[in-house]
Amino acid sequence: MDDPRDHFGALIGDTPLLELRRFCERRGLRARILAKVEALNPAGSIKDRTAWGIIRAAEAEGRLVPGQLLVDLTSGNTGIGLAALAAARGYRAKFYLRASTSLEKVAIIHRYGAATVLIDDAEFLAPGGVDAIIDRVRRDNPDAFYTDQRANPANPRIHHDTTGPEIWRDTDGAVDILVAAIGTGGTISGTGRFLKARKPGVTVVAVEPAPGSVPTREHPQVDTVEGVHRVTGVEASLLPANFDAGVVDAFIPCETREARAAARALAREEGLFAGPSSGAVLHAASVLAGRREHAGRTIVAIFADGGERYLSQDRADEIASAVERP
Repeated sequence: MDDPRDHFGALIGDTPLLELRRFCERRGLRARILAKVEALNPAGSIKDRTAWGIIRAAEAEGRLVPGQLLVDLTSGNTGIGLAALAAARGYRAKFYLRASTSLEKVAIIHRYGAATVLIDDAEFLAPGGVDAIIDRVRRDNPDAFYTDQRANPANPRIHHDTTGPEIWRDTDGAVDILVAAIGTGGTISGTGRFLKARKPGVTVVAVEPAPGSVPTREHPQVDTVEGVHRVTGVEASLLPANFDAGVVDAFIPCETREARAAARALAREEGLFAGPSSGAVLHAASVLAGRREHAGRTIVAIFADGGERYLSQDRADEIASAVERP
């Protein structure tokens, strides 16, 4: 029997790889797709790693004291991970989120005892909008510890030190292609950096929204996928500092409907209920696995979280289509 873990952070990581055999066989795909199932982290997503890396580094540097307030701008998952760790380690937490963030994510953050501030999506689309919101977060909370997931080097470092080595170990070094989405850039940058150092031939591929799934000031209500951000064509100064463009070899676009369809297929064919960003990653992995030059290759796809925290975002027609009728 394994010894009990003595703190919450010890539960984070060592998530399994699942080979998507049925999914690949049904589509005649030429490569293997292995899913890194990050929903099995204790607070439910890969951002538990990011949160633990940031908290652990800050504690080691003496930057946190009991009862201190943690603040950040988040699309939800990092906030959930930080809120869970704050509860477990005696801190307070407060997070700023888009108003369109799923109801489930907001509810989970509240369940851990953290506060939230919802910001109109239009503010993010204004020129310099993200920087202005970050300035507001800092200004409103002058005595708080700003966790700074977009630029804190502890974010990519934790993926370099854990996510990458786990993939290398669990594939016996046979990984050929890594596929991930880009949020803050920490996951793909840290993991990709580690794998390329071990095996320079590894190809790192990012999935990003196709043009029709990117909101603009003129069309702000476009259906998007949380945690899947566009970086091609975006001014470098506007990208998260933790995103290392030199690690990524290729980009594959994905429409929101394609991401949702892939996530539904994953649930129905593999029994794995993943979030829509994982659907986007699976769509990109499927495109790669169908290419002749990738026959026999091993593709690792990072599935960031589970689908339970997005149920309220399902469209009415999607729900209606699933209802059996006489």
